Amino acid sequence: MKKETLRKGFVFKSYEAPEQSLFDQLFEIFKELITHTSGDFDEAMDWLKELDKEYKLTNEDYTLDDFVQELKDKGYIREEIEPDGNGGMSITAKTERAIRQRALDQIFGKLKRGGAGNHKTNRVGRGDEHTGEYREYRFGDALERVSMTESLKNAQINNGIGNFDLTEKDLVVEETQFKAQMSTVLMIDISHSMILYGEDRITPAKKVAMALAELITTRYPKDTLDIIVFGNDSWPIKIKDLPYLQVGPYHTNTVAGLQLAMDILRRKRNTNRQIFMITDGKPSCVREPDGFYYKNSVGLDDYIVNKCYSMASQARKVKIPITTFMIAQDPYLMKFVRQFTQANQGKAFYTGLQGLGEMIFEDYETNRKKKIR
Repeated sequence: MKKETLRKGFVFKSYEAPEQSLFDQLFEIFKELITHTSGDFDEAMDWLKELDKEYKLTNEDYTLDDFVQELKDKGYIREEIEPDGNGGMSITAKTERAIRQRALDQIFGKLKRGGAGNHKTNRVGRGDEHTGEYREYRFGDALERVSMTESLKNAQINNGIGNFDLTEKDLVVEETQFKAQMSTVLMIDISHSMILYGEDRITPAKKVAMALAELITTRYPKDTLDIIVFGNDSWPIKIKDLPYLQVGPYHTNTVAGLQLAMDILRRKRNTNRQIFMITDGKPSCVREPDGFYYKNSVGLDDYIVNKCYSMASQARKVKIPITTFMIAQDPYLMKFVRQFTQANQGKAFYTGLQGLGEMIFEDYETNRKKKIR
């Protein structure tokens, strides 16, 4: 009988996507739709019905009614009764987490998960990143930092193998890289211009915020992220509120956003503090001490612009860099951002919606590898 020859090597074949249940396929579409509709379940389902008609997403064995029932059974939606007696479906915290995770996968999908992340610096200190350098043991050093291999080697060299003795003088510890914490405030423009000219700019901004929030809470839990929105005024929002974020009939009060961001960061104990600002329009509003709103949407108003420059300088004095992500290409607006950035000695990126998430992540990663001064 002839023996078959076993061949070693690699077998290449076409990529086969992992099988997904019909629920999982529909749920992926649902998460995208619920983000675009700012958490409106009924509107998202109307869109899903239209897609089902056009692309035949469901079949006789599994209908959209079955999908809704499974969403209920798995805790992704719940029925709420309004005070007037009317009811409706709304998404749950479980869905909010799923949306944030999806945003993270979409924008930062190529990242590898790490442990409890902190920001690397070029300073040596307490941390968990080994540098490969050793020094003598000092009183107060934690026992887990003692390198047993190097310490035993010293004991053999100093005392000999025949009369082995391990003393304090033989102990060495391996240096670790100090890791700083980072406090970030993300400012999102919710003025009316974020949905003007037929371009939805608020949804990509929401996705970036959700992805950044999920990244920091899972990969860098010692860092802090505060999210604020600014229109005529500015106010903080919680991470769980991001899917429901909408623009309003607002002007752009950049000064109010910067004031609130700096107030938040002043209360943080972290040395490393930064502001990320996503905006597509020029500053067009400031609130006076008497409560009056001074507004001007025509061109760049010198009074409003100078207020912005003043806030940028104040942030620089307290060592808070501002990184502006400008979703606009108008030359006069780019000139304003350049002067604003110069006043703060921060950074500015002029970007479309396509690469916004990647740029924010890269800047966040870069800042955490150095000590912000």
